[in-house]
Amino acid sequence: MPTPCFQCFWLTLLMASFFAAPASAADKPISFVNDVSPVITKAGCNMGICHAKAGGGQRGFQLSLLGFEPRDDYESIVNEGKGRRLFPPEAARSLILRKASGDTPHGGGVRLQKDSESYRLLKRWIEQGAPWGSDSEPKLVAVEVQPSSDVIPMKGSKQLKAIAKYDDGSVRDVTSLALYESNTEAMVHATDGGLVEVQDIPGKIAVMVRYQGKVSVFTAAVPLGATVEKLPPAKNFVDKHSFANFKQIGIPPSDVCDDSTFLRRVTLDIAGRLPTVEETNAFLANTDADKRDQTIDALLRSPQYADYFASKWTPLLKNRRDVKSDITANFAFHAWIRDSLLANVPYDQIVRELLAATGTVVGNPPVAWYKRVKDPKEQLEDIAQLFLGVRMQCAQCHHHPFERWSQDDYYSFAAFFSQIGRKPTGIQGEDMIFHKRGVATARNVKTGVALRPAALGSDVGEISADDDPRLRLADWMSSKDNPFFAKALVNRYWKHFFKRGLIEPEDDIRDTNPPTNPELLAALEKHFIDSGFDLKSLIRVMVRSNTYQLSALSNKHNANDRQNYSHFYPRRLQAEVLLDAINDLTGATTSFANLPAGTRAIALPDNSYNKSSTFLQFFGRPNSQSVCECERVQSSSLAQRLHMINSNEIKTKLATSGGRAQTLASSKAPLEERITEIYLVAFSRKPRSEELTTAMDYIKEPILDAGGKPIAESTATQQNFQDLIWALMNTKEFLFNH
Repeated sequence: MPTPCFQCFWLTLLMASFFAAPASAADKPISFVNDVSPVITKAGCNMGICHAKAGGGQRGFQLSLLGFEPRDDYESIVNEGKGRRLFPPEAARSLILRKASGDTPHGGGVRLQKDSESYRLLKRWIEQGAPWGSDSEPKLVAVEVQPSSDVIPMKGSKQLKAIAKYDDGSVRDVTSLALYESNTEAMVHATDGGLVEVQDIPGKIAVMVRYQGKVSVFTAAVPLGATVEKLPPAKNFVDKHSFANFKQIGIPPSDVCDDSTFLRRVTLDIAGRLPTVEETNAFLANTDADKRDQTIDALLRSPQYADYFASKWTPLLKNRRDVKSDITANFAFHAWIRDSLLANVPYDQIVRELLAATGTVVGNPPVAWYKRVKDPKEQLEDIAQLFLGVRMQCAQCHHHPFERWSQDDYYSFAAFFSQIGRKPTGIQGEDMIFHKRGVATARNVKTGVALRPAALGSDVGEISADDDPRLRLADWMSSKDNPFFAKALVNRYWKHFFKRGLIEPEDDIRDTNPPTNPELLAALEKHFIDSGFDLKSLIRVMVRSNTYQLSALSNKHNANDRQNYSHFYPRRLQAEVLLDAINDLTGATTSFANLPAGTRAIALPDNSYNKSSTFLQFFGRPNSQSVCECERVQSSSLAQRLHMINSNEIKTKLATSGGRAQTLASSKAPLEERITEIYLVAFSRKPRSEELTTAMDYIKEPILDAGGKPIAESTATQQNFQDLIWALMNTKEFLFNH
């Protein structure tokens, strides 16, 4: 049937409505906002991969993402294309229904079954003349999931109910129209109808329920059900809340790790290096009850602590060298971060110095951040994600799909950075940063409204033209009432020491992404604030806990645990740490341009050294392009294995003149002691009896030349020591912190 022209369409609609029969209950006026838009959203038509796709939707049909702009959607469906998508005289022949039901070829496939209530509702709406609705109709204020929490056994299920609440006090069951999304698919799946299906992994689960821009969260405990009787002593509040969670879930923890494992683990985690042989022997011989705490304090005082954590922060703060002239800013910024960490400058002060930086790089190194990050939108997005754990990127173009942040929130936050001035200096590529006098505003690109600075969900008051708005932002961020600042940092550091954040990803803090142990996260946040934002104090309380000191060896109950920290989760050594560890084990060094001889990889000031180091490239050292920790690659690859097994770099380090293999081969010490030294360096432990026997037999084994004759004993011994060191550095025990 030919599609009617625009004029005929509305004339037919008028006649149809004139001769229509009296309204029945089934003909109750349908609202586009309250009835039609939820159907379109549930069908997935306004997803980013369909008709809400950036750049014009699909085939000229553009909808707003997840229906956040219903007026625009109504115009697109009813009026655009000369009204060709709807045909009220014979609603079933409307293009929107023919495509959604599969009667007409549709790239998105069948989205609505003809016998479904959603199809019938859309059909009735078209028959009614596609009304917008009334300004007096109730407005949605919240969606509530019932129940909000529960306990579900493994392999069990739970049916959820979604209730929409309106401003007139009315409620509506929208279970069939709500969207359900699991936060951890490996643990729980949610069907389109709201049935929660739990897998066989114990822990805490969360399912986000979304309806018309409103969200709610269902949480549940999935217990293993084992009896938790034997627990290590609780050293602090970390253990108190962790152990309570073990009992609730019914998941017995592993035993506390031995001294060698602890020493290697904590030294790698705090100082980014292996313990020396002297440190290991002294620690193992120490009989003090608090020797682990003594070691933690010594590591936090060491310069390697500052080096290591500077290597964590500077990539996140984009300390990137794109051209040679960046070297002054790169070195100055890295030194500022490192010195601040070494002096234990309070975290809120470090952030304030960065946010409000003015002047030149030479006089005030934090200015270097503004050299790299110049766009106010990029500045706000980086600050929000890095220091608040809030991802604002989506809100630049539309309402955040999983959060309450709107475009107004986005540009109000950007206004804090709107009065930053730049003036060229005598140093090539360097600007002087200053505060421009004037009222700070940022214009919402959609509405055109100029917005004053406003923090996320908080009013910071009027800011005069003479005041730098960044200082007001810093005040708000470090306030004890700020719901993001301290939480984001403690969650980020928890992930550093425990592999997984209490909220995961670590920089995605929102109501719809709840923590696995909210009581523990709240206690860590309070401790951090009460300590005056003391970073070393935070680290100390984490690593002193027996939760941190649990063995990586699982027991028969907790092998599948991935989020409750019932055992230590092994993780690969970072690129810089692994390179330094290989140098320590082989007795070699790596030279870096413009740096003193002997500089360790964890002390590299910027990303430029990645280009000259195949090792750092292969093992995932970040290039400082993003504020996301995910830029640091921690997964394994074939290139990594081949490099460790057979690269010229590794061969050269093994055979280096004056290296460990050569030194041990020429040493007059008993062979057992020489082999033990290698194990102490690599694993911070002595070899087991079977390991020692195997190693001694191998070192004594002669090597034959091409003619079948034994080569010189000294040469053979050195080569055998190289082989032993090579074998140990390729073990998981060496490559992982465990």
